[in-house]
Amino acid sequence: MNTDTSINGLDVAELQAFREMAAQDANKADRNPVLVAHWVGGSRSRVEFGDKVAYLGGDDDFNAMQMLLAALAACDVDLVAMHASFLDLPIQSLSVEATGHFNVRSYLGLEGAPGSGYDRMSYTVRISAPDATPEQIAYLRERCERSSPVGDSLARAIPLTLAFEANG
Repeated sequence: MNTDTSINGLDVAELQAFREMAAQDANKADRNPVLVAHWVGGSRSRVEFGDKVAYLGGDDDFNAMQMLLAALAACDVDLVAMHASFLDLPIQSLSVEATGHFNVRSYLGLEGAPGSGYDRMSYTVRISAPDATPEQIAYLRERCERSSPVGDSLARAIPLTLAFEANG
């Protein structure tokens, strides 16, 4: 494992140091982000996370359900690139195609409709890494199956608490 250089655009030494720190103290790997979405108008929202801003909805941006698929795809791009870097494996190209099905009848307020969330999702990782061994490819696939934060979140029930505040 080469930890002295960058590979695939990632600083492997920095990632390795963080991984070792998280192995020593699990709390170092904790994350608790807080994002705020503001209504812009119509179906468009401005989402803020510190100084970062993204827009969702409306005619020119991903809607929230598309962004959920995008989050899965982007998470696994990051995951595969990082673990390939840990393996000292250069990537020529990497993409993740995600798809899913949902029905918006419940979202529209129609009675007797099933839930409005995805009822199935699937994704395909496409990687070109000519120097990869079959064992390395199997390892990268296993990382997607076992280590993807977004994939793991989507694969299990997560307690969701709603607070609804209305000002007159």
